[in-house]
Amino acid sequence: MGETAGMEHRIVTRSAEYIGSFPVDDRCLDDQIQQLHTQLKSFKNCKSKRMVSLRFSVKGVKVYDEDEMTLLMAHAMCRVSLSTARPTDAQFAFVSHNPGNSEAQLYCHLFRARHARAAQFLNLLLCRCFQLYFLEKHPEEAQDECSGKKPTRAPSLLNQGFPLSVSALVSFRRAPTQGLLPGAKVFSQPSTEQVSSPEEGPTSSPTVIRKKAIRTKELSSGAYRSFTFTPLKQRHLQDKLSAPQEKERASAKACKSRAPSLAETEEALAQAVWCWAGVSSDCSSSFLADDVLGAFLLCPHPKKPNRGSLVVRFPSGLVTHAIKNSKGKFRLEKYHNDFESLAALIEHYTEFSEELECSLSCARVNHCYNWEEMVNKSSRLLQDNKKGTFKNKSWV
Repeated sequence: MGETAGMEHRIVTRSAEYIGSFPVDDRCLDDQIQQLHTQLKSFKNCKSKRMVSLRFSVKGVKVYDEDEMTLLMAHAMCRVSLSTARPTDAQFAFVSHNPGNSEAQLYCHLFRARHARAAQFLNLLLCRCFQLYFLEKHPEEAQDECSGKKPTRAPSLLNQGFPLSVSALVSFRRAPTQGLLPGAKVFSQPSTEQVSSPEEGPTSSPTVIRKKAIRTKELSSGAYRSFTFTPLKQRHLQDKLSAPQEKERASAKACKSRAPSLAETEEALAQAVWCWAGVSSDCSSSFLADDVLGAFLLCPHPKKPNRGSLVVRFPSGLVTHAIKNSKGKFRLEKYHNDFESLAALIEHYTEFSEELECSLSCARVNHCYNWEEMVNKSSRLLQDNKKGTFKNKSWV
């Protein structure tokens, strides 16, 4: 595919038939998605124009010809507003605006995959790109993969509740490591000073080591005034203090190896999109309220920790359904249909609404879509029309 090995987890290429592109009316989201699916349905029997290669990445979507040599279209992720699919007709589509067009117009780009699952996979790829793009733009909203909690900034010693007189006694410049307390966050910034080995003698003043030892209950407070704290004891305690930091480094490295990736199996990709993997639960829930009608989120139940839940955006608002798992069968609480897997449950309620207010939707909104560019473009277009300086440019 022409990518280096280091970028394999960031770029995925799939082939499909390009059907065509058509303008999308500027409406509210619910009306727009309804009209869009009506138009997609009308194009289900259209012949394809050509075979193309779709290249997905966090940066955007590129469309190449079949041999991946000629670039046909390129859409930055910030200009793609939503992604959707109609698996029954093997259709996949996304909506974007063209930065080279003088008109403030959205276009839908329609593709036909080889089969229904391939169309769904293309849609999941772009939906996951939306999520990874959001994490790239807003790292503060990332979920801590190791603790399961939203990461916070490393607190400084001055806001830990210690008196300022105690804080002032600590010499940060002479400390052997940046984290003075066990369990404190260690930053990976390179240091220009080389740390001495134990054979070369103490790496920091005995006073600092004694203070750290007292805080970890290794010594009594009398050690502040004792001169019997030998370098051997100092090195021994220093090793004990650095052990938690080494564990945290190893844990951070393991978390980094499990960082969200785009190159995943279809099952893992679906789970990542449905759970908003890597994004904090509060953030994903708030975004769900602004997504398409029928958009959903799989997450732990807020009141039943041993159960999962399906949160759906219905016309009445966000509704949480508990998911029961009995003898390997999954079903929504208070409903009677049993399913072999969560994927089967999602697939069923995507096709049939039954007891739900509406069916589930596979479409997703890009919450980092740059709508301000569209507004500014419309404003400039209006000013040009008033001045009589508007020049029509063909869309490519």
